[in-house]
Amino acid sequence: MNDHPAAPPQAARDYRGTVFLPDTPFPMRGDLPKREPQWLARWQQLGLWQRLRAQSAGRPHFVLHDGPPYANGPLHIGHALNKILKDVINRAAQMAGKDADYVPGWDCHGLPIEWEIEKTYAKKGKDKDSVPLLEFRAECRAYAADWLDRQREEFIRLGVAGDWAGRYATMDFSAESAIVGEIGKFLMNGSLYRGLRPVMWSPVEKTALAEAEIEYHDHVSPTLWARFRLHRAGAADLAGASVVIWTTTPWTIPGNRAVAYGPEIDYALVHVEAVAEGSHLLPGETLLVALPLLPQFAKDAGLGAHTVRRVLKGADLAGGLAAHPLRGQGYDFDVPLLAGDFVTTEAGTGFVHIAPSHGEDDFNLGRAHGLPVPETVADDGTFTIHAPGFTGLHVFKAHDAVYAACEAAGTLVAKGRLTHSYPHSWRSKKPVIFRATPQWFIAMDDERRIREKALAAIDATHFVPDIGRNRIGSMVAARPDWCISRQRAWGVPIAVFVSKQSGEPLRDPAVMQRIVAAFAEEGADAWYQPGAAARFLGPDRDPALYEQVTDIVDVWFESGSTHAFVLPEHKLPFPADLYLEGSDQHRGWFHSSLLESVGTNGVAPFKAVLTHGFVLDESGRKMSKSLGNVTAPQEVIKQYGADILRLWVMNSDTTEDLRIGPEILKQQAELYRRLRNTLRWLLGNLAGFEDGETVPYAELPELERWVLHRLTELDARVRKAVEDYDWTGVYPEIHNFCATDLSAFYFDIRKDALYCDAPDSPRRRASRTVLDALHRCLTAWLAPVLVFTAEEAWQARFPDEQGSIHLNEFPFVPEGWRDTALAEKWERIRGLRASATFSLEQARRAGKIGSSLQARVNLKLSGEDKSLLTPDAWAEVCIVSSFIIVDDPHAVERSKQPEAPAPSDVGWLSEGQDVGPLATVEVAPGAKCDRCWRVLPEVGASAAHPTLCRRCEAVVDHQAGAAA
Repeated sequence: MNDHPAAPPQAARDYRGTVFLPDTPFPMRGDLPKREPQWLARWQQLGLWQRLRAQSAGRPHFVLHDGPPYANGPLHIGHALNKILKDVINRAAQMAGKDADYVPGWDCHGLPIEWEIEKTYAKKGKDKDSVPLLEFRAECRAYAADWLDRQREEFIRLGVAGDWAGRYATMDFSAESAIVGEIGKFLMNGSLYRGLRPVMWSPVEKTALAEAEIEYHDHVSPTLWARFRLHRAGAADLAGASVVIWTTTPWTIPGNRAVAYGPEIDYALVHVEAVAEGSHLLPGETLLVALPLLPQFAKDAGLGAHTVRRVLKGADLAGGLAAHPLRGQGYDFDVPLLAGDFVTTEAGTGFVHIAPSHGEDDFNLGRAHGLPVPETVADDGTFTIHAPGFTGLHVFKAHDAVYAACEAAGTLVAKGRLTHSYPHSWRSKKPVIFRATPQWFIAMDDERRIREKALAAIDATHFVPDIGRNRIGSMVAARPDWCISRQRAWGVPIAVFVSKQSGEPLRDPAVMQRIVAAFAEEGADAWYQPGAAARFLGPDRDPALYEQVTDIVDVWFESGSTHAFVLPEHKLPFPADLYLEGSDQHRGWFHSSLLESVGTNGVAPFKAVLTHGFVLDESGRKMSKSLGNVTAPQEVIKQYGADILRLWVMNSDTTEDLRIGPEILKQQAELYRRLRNTLRWLLGNLAGFEDGETVPYAELPELERWVLHRLTELDARVRKAVEDYDWTGVYPEIHNFCATDLSAFYFDIRKDALYCDAPDSPRRRASRTVLDALHRCLTAWLAPVLVFTAEEAWQARFPDEQGSIHLNEFPFVPEGWRDTALAEKWERIRGLRASATFSLEQARRAGKIGSSLQARVNLKLSGEDKSLLTPDAWAEVCIVSSFIIVDDPHAVERSKQPEAPAPSDVGWLSEGQDVGPLATVEVAPGAKCDRCWRVLPEVGASAAHPTLCRRCEAVVDHQAGAAA
């Protein structure tokens, strides 16, 4: 019997210090608005762009030619979308082994800048026309230069990498020289001509507009039905009848010179017997109206009882003559009836009044029949002296005067109003008109066959999305000759001389060469200097015999010709690999670039075209200051940082319209937080990792090899996106990999080994081997998007004053890591694990267990499922302390019942009607290990460490021995 008193109980030991917890300087909070400018300063100090170019020498080029934004005002969210998408594609191409030399540019000429300068004049009480032209142009240049510099800094703050020092601008002297040289090429090959034809004309801006400068809005137009009294017709019963026209532009009546009919249309000869009160129709008169439109006409014009005396084809009207509806008021000429294949019975009366000065169809029909093209409307939209009775009146205020004149002449049938889609200038937002003026055109269908070649080039181009091919193709197929002249001051002049004797442009290469050389040295202002005509024409020609053209070239021609000077000046190959802009540029920059290049080179300037949508608010509405729903990129950067904005772009389907707003940005910030936490966890668990710790692939456990297989799938996804420029879904897939495959599965399983195994344990080394691959791949794959965060995550592990993730290529992912059979096996394991997880959660809610490590799971398996994993491996995968495989011949069938919810939805496979769930949970036998928290029977067996399991005891003893 022992008479000694019992020893006092030993105090519980704290083992927390023996656990290998994550350790990293990479903080949980991004604090991006503060840190991002520091990274920008570091890259500037490193000369990162110059180093990229130097190390890329000899690589295959990748050229994304920048469509120039307009140097006017701060950047908006659409700019941010465009430049971020370009930057991601460029950076990804660079990291895929290309030389992605990106030259950003700006469009600097054009009307909006002119307007801004005119506003400053107005505030000072100055008239623009009183300011010397060269002085005005200098002010425009200074204004554009100021905004160019401001926008450049804003783009840089977005994290966009490029040759910002070597940027291009259409107002650079070298650019203006190249642009006039491109005009010269069309002049010399005969495609450039001056002609009279209707163009879209803005009375507010006093200039012709391109189709790309037009947008359509609802507009209320006055409408007019008017009589054209026949005084010559092919049949006796038509004598004295009136042809009735309908128009939504009553102001064009003074310009009328014909009436068009459809040769195959059935027309009714209508005898009026009664009219409604207030109608301008006269009982006893006879009218000609298209038979299908007669019922609607009767309603519109107040036609009562009437008789259709006969129906005739439009062709029967050939050779007919009518009186102008304003005869006796200065319009005393005959109006012929002409066949027009554009006449339909969709609306109106089936007759179209023809004003050759004010419509494409009108002009073409008039030209075919030798009709005059009167200049009835001046530059500012007022009537000229060629519109008797209306001179000085603005066309958009002329309808009442036209109604009154027709009523006085007895030709008014009816009047009304129509709300319809109508062309407006995208700058002034004011309605435009068709107006025939002398303009400079590039022929689409002469012997150079620009249209035909452009359509062939479209067929050979890769479009993302492919629907872009049809959009631009239909536009090119239907477009008229390209009007490239504008009647403004700030731009590159159409530097052409026209012979006053012949009216033909001078096509002299020596003259053009002198112009190009002068522009290169002095800029386009050289054209406006005193004595310019004599200087450029040379000593052998008399300037008095030539007209010096003062029109400037369409800014779309300018931007469309940027390939001609940007690529050669920067020693980049032609054609560019990619053009990337918003979907509206099918009729804008893509269109003009295609025509310009086909006209001068015979081929498209691009191999591929990528288009993105527009940015809307969270409700899908267009952004506007009046609605208060504008999201400014500057504010997003200030609150969240540029990486969040970049992540929003790449998490969106950019081929469609995108939405943004406060809630969407909060969602993106949460997605960013998950990605950042993934990087932080990797870094924390890679602390001290050295290459000697790496485990060969063949020795890795299946779980690690499954993770590496997933890397091969993502690597293939990224590299495919690099090749075909379709990034839709790539970064959501990477996020899902981080959140679902890693954080919620692999990391969760391997925490125990990483935190509690001995440093040299094969399992811990295998996991850190895979974590190393994950860190290298994820930082590289995220680098094109999260440019600042990826750099931070790289430097946190590989600190190097001269290093950068952006100097690296995408890591090599061996094809040998791909193991489809293994992936299928682990897909099945994860499905069965979901059943166990569901049962564990049910047990936790019922208070049966606390953490999953307090549990033992009994999983019913049958067939091949029984050999998927050992019980110990199942315990590891399910993060429980004990696991029992129960042989159940019905388990496979029940786990695959079609009515069972998918594991990814609820984590529950099936519960048979009478055999219970696949997984059941009970309390694990044994005691809890104070270090790893597993519940095991072996805990308590050690005298030295009675609260530890055998594994933890060995690790702690090893640590103690190493410390001693």
